Order: sequence, then structure tokens, then C-alpha cells
Amino acid sequence: MLAPAQTTPTTERRPLGALAGIVEPWRALAERAVEPNVFYGPDFALAAAAVFGRDVEAVLVWAGPQRLIGLFPLGVARRRYGVKLALAIGWTHPFAPLGTPLVDRDAMDAAIVAFLDHISGDERLPKLLLLPYLHEAGPVADALRAALARQGGAFAPFGRHQRAALVPGEDRANYLAHAIGGKRRKELRRQRHRLAESGALGFALATSPGDIVAALQDFMRLEAGGWKGRAGTAIAQHEDIARFVEAAIVALAARGEANVVRLASGAQPIACGITLRSGAWAWGWKIAYDERFAAASPGVQLYLDLTEALLADPGIAVADSCATPDHPMIDHLWRERLPLADWLVALTPGARFSLACRFETLRRHAIAIARGIRARSP
Repeated sequence: MLAPAQTTPTTERRPLGALAGIVEPWRALAERAVEPNVFYGPDFALAAAAVFGRDVEAVLVWAGPQRLIGLFPLGVARRRYGVKLALAIGWTHPFAPLGTPLVDRDAMDAAIVAFLDHISGDERLPKLLLLPYLHEAGPVADALRAALARQGGAFAPFGRHQRAALVPGEDRANYLAHAIGGKRRKELRRQRHRLAESGALGFALATSPGDIVAALQDFMRLEAGGWKGRAGTAIAQHEDIARFVEAAIVALAARGEANVVRLASGAQPIACGITLRSGAWAWGWKIAYDERFAAASPGVQLYLDLTEALLADPGIAVADSCATPDHPMIDHLWRERLPLADWLVALTPGARFSLACRFETLRRHAIAIARGIRARSP
């Protein structure tokens, strides 16, 4: 709750790309957020806005002229289901797999209520809201659930799934020993020896902005040389995305919130990963490896070293893998799970909400069928 001396929250809506003028209160909010989200912080979000946020706006909740207590990025889809049924949709994109808004830990309820009131009172915004990749077990979801119950709103979850995470708790020293069985550890040691046949293995973290640029180039070369390069989805194959990624990572690294980890065999990088951080949370954002060494699992070996580095950092409470559900690699290393879902929210439930729920169910069913067909195609 807001302290008595603070004013009643005020709200406004601005284009995401026009928020450069409020970077300092925005950054302060990210540091006070009850649930960190590096993808909604200014360094990442402003870099991404030029590529993925041209039509995105943000509802800002203020408690005084310089204290930002809520930031809710969203776009508007006027015809999501092919009919005239508009939704406001929380901002995510292929490089930002988390949609939890930034909410001040000391003003959580006030910020969420002010946001819902803004949606309700803004004639230009739809009254149906889709919040993707919301952490269902987190305090923001709890506060949103409670606010909707008090105000007579409703929500329906879609796409519920669990994502691998590292939540070590107190027993950090023995985490990997408990996570990996003896037979698997023996196989990983064998694979590590095999990788070392081409040169001594070395693990390094690039953290300074200068080192980050060179390490990013190693990552992009490995990614472009693998399956993403063959599919045309590697970062280096898209100039605008490469600019955004470099700008975001260099800016975050300058604040100690990004690093590039590399596993090398001799002088040759064979696996690279990009890790992001905000507050006590970290994100295993991207990974690439040299597919010529695939039989010896260089990506797994990289993540073993990265996991040890994260466990050695007492400031990290949670590391989100950013991986798909049931991922064959990370699920066997990081044993905890983050429950995520897309929440379809109605401020005043009625026929439009029921219709949107039916359409959303049909839409996801159609997508699942299409994916199944593609998976079975030769």
C-alpha cells in the first residue's frame, strides 16, 4: 500500500518508444519491482521498441511527479479473431518471453487498481485484456486476482505451462548433486573429456561492455552456423534485430545486468550463452553451440558451468530458463518450475468475455493442430 504521505496514484498512456525521457524513474521502478522483469526494463525495452514495439504503448502509474509505481506495456488488436472484437494485449515478442508488468513492491495494490481503473475509464482502450506469459504463482498475479475479485472482474487462463527454473534455496553447494543422478553425471564427465580432446576446455564470462561486443560476435557466429541459420531465424541474419540485441546487451552489461558466457575448446568457442539479470532474478536468455560437437553436448556443458556460477552468486534467488516446456536439456539441470499462463481479463464480465474465451480456445486449438501437421511433415 502507498504510504499516507503519498498522493493518490495518477495514470497516463504514452507510446513505448517515447519513454526515453523517464528512464530514471523507470529504472528506479525496475529496481523496486515486486517481480523483476528485465524485458520491461528501460535498457531492454527501449532497444526492442524500434523492432517489436512500434504500435505498443504503456500505461504508467505515478505516485507523485518522480515516483513511477507501475508500468504496463500493451498494444491493441482490433480484430484478433477475425471479427470486430478488440483486445488490449500485454507486450511480449519472440525475444521477450515474460509479460509480468513492473509493479512497485511498496505500492502493489494501488498500482494494479489504478491500472485497471485506467483501462476502464479510457474510451480508446478495449475492456478485454490479454496478459501473456504471466507468472501465475507470483505476487503480481495474486494482487491482480484479488483486485478483479473485489471489483467484480474475471479472468480465464490459457496456455498454462511450466518452465524450468533454478531456485536453489539454502543448499546451493549440493544443488547439482541432487539434480543430476550418478549415471547421468558419469556420462557428462565422459562427454566433457571428449570435448577436451580438441583442446583444454575453458569457461569464461564476458561482463564489461568492451568484452561483451566480442563475445556477442562469437555467439552470433555459432547461432548462424546452426539450425537457426538454416531456418533463417538467426539474429545475425536480421540487421534490425542484431542492432537491438547488441544495444540492449551492451546497455545492460554497463549496469552489471548482462553477460555472455563462453565455453571454448582451446581457442575455439564451442558454446555461448547470454544471461540477463534484474534484481534477484536472472534469465538464461539465449544459447548457441557448434553443432560439429553436438554428440558431446557442448550446450549442456556450458550450462553446467553457468549453473555453478549462478549458484555461487548469493544475490541470485531465481533463474528463469526462458525455455519451452519439457525442454530436453535444461529440464534435467534446473529442477524447479515457473507456472506461466496467458490471462484473458474482463473488467465487467458478460457476453463479450464469454465470446472471447470461446474464440481464444478455438484459436489455440487451431494453432496446435497446425503445429502437429508441421511436425509430421517430411
